[in-house]
Amino acid sequence: MGALDSGNTAWILTSASLVFLMTPGVAFFYGGMVRAKAVLNMLMLEAAALSVTMIIWVFWGWSISYAGNDIGGIFGDPATGFLLRDSMVAKDGVFTTTGLNSNNYPVSVDVAFQVAFAMITVGLICGAIAERVKYSTWMIFVALWVTFDYAPMAHMVWNGGLLSGDGAISQAIGATAHDFAGGTVVHINAAVAALVIVLIIGKRKGFGTTPIRPHNVPFVMLGAFLLWFGWFGFNAGSAFAANGTAGYAWVSTSAATAAAMLTWGFTEKIRSGHYTAMGAASGMVAGLVAITPAADVVSPLWAMVLGGIAGILTCLACGLKFKFGYDDSLDVVGVHGVGGLTGTVLIGFFGEGTGLLAGGDWRQLVVQILIALVAIVYSAVITGIIAFALEKTIGWRVTEAQEIGGIDLADQGERAYDFAGTASSVLKEMK
Repeated sequence: MGALDSGNTAWILTSASLVFLMTPGVAFFYGGMVRAKAVLNMLMLEAAALSVTMIIWVFWGWSISYAGNDIGGIFGDPATGFLLRDSMVAKDGVFTTTGLNSNNYPVSVDVAFQVAFAMITVGLICGAIAERVKYSTWMIFVALWVTFDYAPMAHMVWNGGLLSGDGAISQAIGATAHDFAGGTVVHINAAVAALVIVLIIGKRKGFGTTPIRPHNVPFVMLGAFLLWFGWFGFNAGSAFAANGTAGYAWVSTSAATAAAMLTWGFTEKIRSGHYTAMGAASGMVAGLVAITPAADVVSPLWAMVLGGIAGILTCLACGLKFKFGYDDSLDVVGVHGVGGLTGTVLIGFFGEGTGLLAGGDWRQLVVQILIALVAIVYSAVITGIIAFALEKTIGWRVTEAQEIGGIDLADQGERAYDFAGTASSVLKEMK
């Protein structure tokens, strides 16, 4: 192990901060999409994603994901890194890291980078259950889900577990499974979890019969721009060094995102006659999602093709909730599920030197499909158990009257916009 690499340290700590910013970005993205009576609740759900996840990470999340001894290729033991004791040490009354990792930056920086991924992953889920779930139930869900779903999934994919390049599936097929920054761990995982909860808790009042429109499209656009910016830490930071791979991941991420935004817009124009701001924002996110697992292994051309395909597929997929009758409020399944699956599987076609079209080998495609399927099954089973248990004990939903009146007032005791007060003030001034 060499001396501390200050360049790598600075870059990964910066990337951790960028990824952290993505959860507030999602808060604005989702917050603008909901109705005015539910925006504060959505922002609070995202705040809980940040806060509860951080507490769980310090206690045992880090250990289960990365620090603990491997148990069956599924998770690390929660004791080794409990309360970060493997990562932090006091010297002369000041806490510092216990050592450097293989890229010669402090282990404590790794803790920060990886918890930001956990935060954004659980934060994605609440878009599907907007406007109807209790804050108290959500906080308990976050704690349980990060412990039993996210942390083991991160271990399986990124710490030499079952779904990693060194795992049993890769060894059996003879190809190295690849998920650069979270196609399975983040996007497929969150989308499957979202769908399972939606099926358990049911639809919003008026879904499919009453128009439910976003209350603040500029919020949505702001959130999308923040996500694109934060994604540079998400993808380029996943090189774990300030190097050429990080630089290329920045480029491929933007190329795919640009292509997806455009193809979503073209698809929308053909279907509805308009290029909408909502479509542009959603297309950006779809491209960011799709390139996430592949940012380091697809050429510039294939990055744009991948993004373009994802933009079309996710745009079309968002309408499936009306056909099949599940209330995925803000299209978590359509964007993150379909986008994450698209990016993960297309590595099997476009992966440089390994994909069917870019390397002539079918095995990469097989292993990518298998790791995606295992991630889907694991997320569905674990989330189903947690969500069902919560539904049968404390319950997920506010009452119908509270939902109709506005969950902000029912759950937070506040309103985002004081329309009545503003109108009263105007009337007084007119008098």
